[in-house]
Amino acid sequence: MKLKPLGDKVVVKRLEAEEKTRGGIVLPDTAKEKPKRGKVVAVGPGKTLESGEVAKPTVKKGDEVIFSSFAGTEITVAGVEMLIMSTDDILAVLTK
Repeated sequence: MKLKPLGDKVVVKRLEAEEKTRGGIVLPDTAKEKPKRGKVVAVGPGKTLESGEVAKPTVKKGDEVIFSSFAGTEITVAGVEMLIMSTDDILAVLTK
């Protein structure tokens, strides 16, 4: 099944939570926070402006992004948990 977001929405798959702290302490599942990083798996066509023009999205498929804590709507597609969020909820794109 394919998922195609509309407007300025993007579909993001969360990256796995850290298993250990930097100091080497192993974290139990109850202590792990949901990561605020993910990979963009689908991008909508862009935001429609008041003038009727469509502004292209600032992210593309494959980008690794950081998003706000309560961003998006969680969904499950084919057993994979993902988030649908507005591009406004994306705070930064990680580059190498």
